[in-house]
This record gives sequence, C-alpha cells and structure tokens, in this order.
Amino acid sequence: MIAGIEVAPSILNADFADLRSEVAKVATADWLHLDIMDGHFVPNLSFGPAVAEALRAHTALPFEAHLMVENPEVYISPFKEAGVARILVHPEGTIHLHRLVQQIKASGLEAGVALNPATPLGTIDLVLPDLTIVLLMTVNPGFGGQKLIPGVLPKIQQLRQRITKAGLDCRIGVDGGINQTTAAEVIAAGADFIVAGTHIFRNQEEPAQVIAALKQLGTAKIAD
Repeated sequence: MIAGIEVAPSILNADFADLRSEVAKVATADWLHLDIMDGHFVPNLSFGPAVAEALRAHTALPFEAHLMVENPEVYISPFKEAGVARILVHPEGTIHLHRLVQQIKASGLEAGVALNPATPLGTIDLVLPDLTIVLLMTVNPGFGGQKLIPGVLPKIQQLRQRITKAGLDCRIGVDGGINQTTAAEVIAAGADFIVAGTHIFRNQEEPAQVIAALKQLGTAKIAD
C-alpha cells in the first residue's frame, strides 16, 4: 500500500537564468531535487553548493542533492552547510559505500543511494536498513529529456518486495524519462517518489498543475 506519492522537481531542466522564479513555481512539490554533476562520473557539468545556498532562502522545500560525482565524500559537508537535507550517492562513485552512508547520517542528513539501470539491487543489501530512499535511475544519468528504460520496471517491483518483506521505512524513487504515462507505470510497479525535470519545467501546463496530476496518480493507486 503506497501512503502517498511525493514529487521532486529537478532544477536541471529549469531556466538557469531565472532559478529563483522557477523554484517559486514548484512550491507545491515535496522536495527540490538538485542534480550535481562533475563531468567525470557522468559526461555533464551542472552546479555546486553555492547554487543550493543561493536558493535556500527563496523556498521552504527541503533540498536533496543527487551526487553524480567522483569522491562524493568531500561534498557532504559543503552541501550540508548549503542547507541540503538529504544526500543521494552512487555506489560506483565511492570505494566504501557503507562508510559513506554512515558519514552522511553522522552529519545529521538523510541518506539515500541512487542505482543506475545496470547496477544490481544486491549492491545495497548491507546499507538498505540505513536509507530513507533508494533512487532507481530509469535512464543512464547525465542528461535530462531521456526516455525511460522499460527494463527497470521489474527492478522497482523487486525492490518493493524486499523493502516490504524487511519492514523497512524506505521510499522508492524513480528518476528519468518521467511523464504522466511513465509515472503511472513506475507507481504501479511500486515507486512512491517521483523525480521529474523536463515534464515539470518544460510543459505547456503550469508546473503546479503537472505536480498535482502526478500526485493524483498516487491517490488513484491508493484507491485501487
């Protein structure tokens, strides 16, 4: 039973020339998703803690930083100081995933792990009880506007079964290729946290309407 769908707009697809106004448009969301890219772990560059700090005063939304970077350990403190509440890391970005998760939690932040489409669920067996969210990438990370990889849907189902069986309080997020149709598919598979960028910021409808429509999918799921 899904308790409700949370929506996190990714500002990677927002208008970088007017981020303050763009963030104001998504005030009805649950989180603000910050895609942090270093040009090494993924073939793209985005922004760093300074942007998060600049935006912190202009929205009440909690921030989550998705670190698509090498050596994520060095970014934990700067993003905490910038006002981020949750940090998500990739197993491939660090040598010691368990140590990194404990470092995030010891900093007083929520810890999450993001898994690329080809990264097996078994990678997080040891740290799963310590996580508040597992973010399943439904595209290969690095760029917005990609199409969802359908092969990840069974992975969502498998993770939901593991979390339910273990009785864990851990959300399943999906990130990549999300629109109204694919959101319904991943929610049906067991996701309860949606990250969307292009669909929210580059839609003919207002961002608040898009967010409401995504949350309505969760309401329909509960009714089922």
